[in-house]
Amino acid sequence: MSSTRVLVLNSGSSSVKYQLLDMRDSSRLAMGLVERIGEQTSRLKHTPLAGGGESREWTGPIADHDAALKAVAAELAKDGLGLDSPELAAIGHRVVHGGKHFTEPTVIDDTVLAEIERLIPVAPLHNPANLTGIRTAQHLRPDLPQVAVFDTAFHTTMPESAARYAIDVETADQHRVRRYGFHGTSHAYVSRATAKLLGRAPEDVNVIVLHLGNGASASAVRGGVCVDTSMGLTPLEGLVMGTRSGDVDPAVIFHLMRVGGMSADEIDTLLNKKSGLIGLCGDNDMREIRRRIEEGDEQARLAFDIYIHRLKKYIGAYYAVLGRVDAVAFTAGVGENAAEVREAAVAGLAELGLAVDGELNAVRGDEPRLISPEDARVAVAVVPTDEELEIATQTYALVGKNS
Repeated sequence: MSSTRVLVLNSGSSSVKYQLLDMRDSSRLAMGLVERIGEQTSRLKHTPLAGGGESREWTGPIADHDAALKAVAAELAKDGLGLDSPELAAIGHRVVHGGKHFTEPTVIDDTVLAEIERLIPVAPLHNPANLTGIRTAQHLRPDLPQVAVFDTAFHTTMPESAARYAIDVETADQHRVRRYGFHGTSHAYVSRATAKLLGRAPEDVNVIVLHLGNGASASAVRGGVCVDTSMGLTPLEGLVMGTRSGDVDPAVIFHLMRVGGMSADEIDTLLNKKSGLIGLCGDNDMREIRRRIEEGDEQARLAFDIYIHRLKKYIGAYYAVLGRVDAVAFTAGVGENAAEVREAAVAGLAELGLAVDGELNAVRGDEPRLISPEDARVAVAVVPTDEELEIATQTYALVGKNS
């Protein structure tokens, strides 16, 4: 029997998201989420997608990731999709930080695990959780190929002029300080999907991808290759986000230490969890911010204007980096659903060939679509991202031929 299924795992510190896909037609067979791992009120929601089954929810104590994955395996088995199935070709793992070393999906062995662990200092929140998920999956299916797909891999093509910070080279190299970028699986998927929408090959298209969710990043993609991205050593740099500040003068940190008496940990929490939209107006949900603006809330309006100002700056910067832009693609939760954000982001950029058609922009849908006028010099698109499909595709491309 041919092995064509891939289980995609995205392991967080207290959660596991998963999808099971059949790579013969990229169809989803099941998906789910385990959250609050380690608590008495852990929750598992499982949705079988093949055959139109109904979602099942379970609440109770799930002690650790080992117990969480065993619970996932049990739910899949109820639908005849168990982890012991001979049709399962591999398990693909999202790994946030791969540093400079990992430039493509990689079959996981002890050397790979050691390198992911070595990178924990530059991804202290993400890589440990990713490692836990990998080791648990290896324990459950030691015979099965496990593949790491790295958030940073798509951005490893950036030239040194874009990846380097202008600090002492020896210090930077010693501590691996450089711009790595994140959301790479999304940027890779969306840039290719945008080229397909235009009816052109990826290598012929220059795209600015705007991944706008609670976390947000921009990338400049020339001919299918990333040449710049907004996130840096960590996901803190760049655009204004839900709870992250994005770009800030580094001296702000020293000022808050010296004048505000704040510790490094307090400033870390401030910039990552209490800044961005939530720091500016108390809300990080764009829908709520827009509702408040409509009611005349000036603080919400200012937060929105700051968000758009930063976004517009990156569009202009990446236009300059690319020289020629064929499309600007909006994706992720805000990018796919907030028409007001898309309209405001390109407003006033007609001289660059950018505009949106009001009627097209107002349409909601799950398929890639153009929202720019028919005669626009630069296409503006909404392209729903699919990071799980991207991870499954890369995983199967690596191991499927041997399954």
